[in-house]
Amino acid sequence: MDFEYFYGKQSSQYAFYRIPKQLFTESQFDALSIGAKLLYGMMIDRMELSQKNEWIDKRGRTYIYFTVDEVKDRFHCANDKACEADEGAGQ
Repeated sequence: MDFEYFYGKQSSQYAFYRIPKQLFTESQFDALSIGAKLLYGMMIDRMELSQKNEWIDKRGRTYIYFTVDEVKDRFHCANDKACEADEGAGQ
């Protein structure tokens, strides 16, 4: 598969996951795997959808639904690896 260079604003045609830089720059997050950090970005993305759907609890906190099966599908991995990433992202 050939990948072409981006020209001008072509790169803006893609959606991106936002991952807080602190997960990579602050030592308190050093123990988290790259997979857990990536999953955290996916969870932030899901949170935006939950906010649009007004999925907010009585304390004003937005909640999300992100199942282990969804993690397995996104990461193309088995249950053990998905649960490992999920445990890291939930710390």
